[in-house]
Amino acid sequence: MSDLPRKAVTRTAKLAALPLGFAGRATWGLGKRIGGKSAEIVGRELQQRTAEQLFKVLGELKGGAMKFGQALSVFESALPEEVAGPYRAALTKLQEAAPPMPTRTVHTVLAERMGEDWRALFLEFEDKPAAAASIGQVHRAVWHDGREVAVKVQYPGAGDALLSDLTQLSRFARLLGPLIPGMDIKPLISELRDRVSEELDYALEAAAQQTHAEEFSGDPDVLVPDVVHQCDQILVTEWIDGIPLSEIVADGTEEQRDRAGQLLTRFLFSGPARTGLLHADPHPGNFRLLPDEKAGWKLGVLDFGTVDRLPGGLPQTIGDSLRMTLDGEADAVYDLLCEEGFVKSEIDLDPQAVLDYLLPIIEPAQADDFTFTRGWMRSQAARIADPRSPAHQLGKQLNLPPAYLLIHRVTLSTIGVLCQLGATVRMRDELEEWLPGFVPETEPA
Repeated sequence: MSDLPRKAVTRTAKLAALPLGFAGRATWGLGKRIGGKSAEIVGRELQQRTAEQLFKVLGELKGGAMKFGQALSVFESALPEEVAGPYRAALTKLQEAAPPMPTRTVHTVLAERMGEDWRALFLEFEDKPAAAASIGQVHRAVWHDGREVAVKVQYPGAGDALLSDLTQLSRFARLLGPLIPGMDIKPLISELRDRVSEELDYALEAAAQQTHAEEFSGDPDVLVPDVVHQCDQILVTEWIDGIPLSEIVADGTEEQRDRAGQLLTRFLFSGPARTGLLHADPHPGNFRLLPDEKAGWKLGVLDFGTVDRLPGGLPQTIGDSLRMTLDGEADAVYDLLCEEGFVKSEIDLDPQAVLDYLLPIIEPAQADDFTFTRGWMRSQAARIADPRSPAHQLGKQLNLPPAYLLIHRVTLSTIGVLCQLGATVRMRDELEEWLPGFVPETEPA
């Protein structure tokens, strides 16, 4: 499949076939066991076949299906290792690549949006895409002024595809749930669906990217490419080279992993404070590690199609509650969570139990430096996912107010990437520098 299917019925049929495929493989597995293969070996084969089918379909369809797959991919570190192994390669593929659309389709879109003489705007244009994502693909080119640029071309019919996929995926969210223990899939799909219109609007993306580019201009740690040109369905930005973070996850040195992890954490917390915007798509395909003479490595940041608008930076409630949790102020933390709607008025919880629930999750903020590992992520997921555990019972009674939904997902996703990297990060330093409320305000003398 090399083009984005426009007919909803085509995409729906492919997605609807996934649960049937899962069921068919379960029957196949039963037959294998009857035939004498061990349950463990059959289980591994089932996982691998399921991963291959699921992410082949999600990747082929691009659109909302691929976007959902990319959102899932940063959580693979929460999976038990025997499950994560077969999925990891398939998941990682979605972070960097998807089947391209035909050259003729690309040329048609460029002619429709930039004019029949669109080639005159470029000194060079590579027909083969350098990268493909959920709603568009990127071509490397040279702008008429000599600058190397990335040309993002939106797939025709991307909007309908996004909505169709996410609607269909939500119908069998329950079947997808076991992929990520402890994570409710349905709200993730719902939130992705709510942001479709923003994702498709390249004018909004260009404005968000340029705001970041100007704020981080000359920054020693972060590079955001400038916007060169934007029109309907086309976004042209400066090209940046560098090592994709997915390659650092797979083969990076310890120095690269730690540096990437520190800069990713710094960008997560400093971005909202400096720009009033939160980059809300933190999967490894959107980041590059660039060699730098002074700093050793800089972080290149791409794709500002999804952002959260936070004019005052991250809410002070987050910093206040983090600080008070670390200080063991159970009653104060509970009162703040009730006030902000994390605990609904009809729910009555033990403040100390809430504190005990939160402390393991915020362990990285306690230490001077913390090594994020898949094992740590799995332990947190298992603690919250186990229906027999007090953490699971308490977690079900907490509420996530809508204003915090995207912040929560971005933070969890970033932590997932840090665990994939296995990075040692001084998170507390970044919180003290950038998170409102984390450092108590000093009384004036």
